[in-house]
Amino acid sequence: MNWLFKEEPQSYSFDDLVRDGSTSWSGVRNPLAQRHLRSITKGDRILYYHTGKVKAIVGLARAMSAPIADPADRSGRRVSVTIAPLRPLGRPVTLAEIKASQRFNAFPLVRIPRLSVMPVSDQQWSWILAMGRTTM
Repeated sequence: MNWLFKEEPQSYSFDDLVRDGSTSWSGVRNPLAQRHLRSITKGDRILYYHTGKVKAIVGLARAMSAPIADPADRSGRRVSVTIAPLRPLGRPVTLAEIKASQRFNAFPLVRIPRLSVMPVSDQQWSWILAMGRTTM
């Protein structure tokens, strides 16, 4: 399965992920984003998206674990996953580019822009990699 994870680059950028080698994706509170996190399996592919001023997909990552209890959640209801970087895209793919293409009309990034974890179809994944001048 393919996913898109969103984060403010000032909070935790793709470069931070590369530097650290892996991180626990925790602190997700939105119920739909949590449902998506619960569906992730080890080995799933991830598009890393910078929110805020950047608004672009900048890198590729991989899920290194199945969901586990989120250590940041004292209630024990939320989950987190460990992710690791693969590589940056050849060039960032901006939200403006994605919105300008009708082939992304059904993409959750366009339809539900505030969602921090969302599925990405195989076709959308291929289109984004092509736009980002990246091969898998």
